[in-house]
Amino acid sequence: MEILGKIQGAIDGEPTIGNISKNTPYGIYGNLTNITPLFIDKTNLFPIALRNEIQLGEAKIMSSLENGQVKEYDVMIEKIFLNNNIDNKSMVIRITDKELLEKTGGIVQGMSGSPILQNGKIVRCTHSCYGK
Repeated sequence: MEILGKIQGAIDGEPTIGNISKNTPYGIYGNLTNITPLFIDKTNLFPIALRNEIQLGEAKIMSSLENGQVKEYDVMIEKIFLNNNIDNKSMVIRITDKELLEKTGGIVQGMSGSPILQNGKIVRCTHSCYGK
């Protein structure tokens, strides 16, 4: 069973944190110019992997399932899509972490924005993720 979700936001005027240059079926593009209102912890920042740096194999997904504590869980990147299209934005992953599978059964609503790390860099995840 595939569960699809969405992230929905609203622009309320203040404070401005950046600008959006494009809103496309493949993502939102723009510049973040003011992170202060976001209360971002800058002590644990990761670089972003380019599409050609992503490899098949082991990776970690970071998610906060309990008490707001972020934890890493094991995943496998099983397919990488080099070109974006409406049906697949970047990759297919399989959840391999027993604890995450026991708690959620795999990717659940709200986790689509959870970062995936591979080789110390952030790689993407979309609704093409699945468990078991």
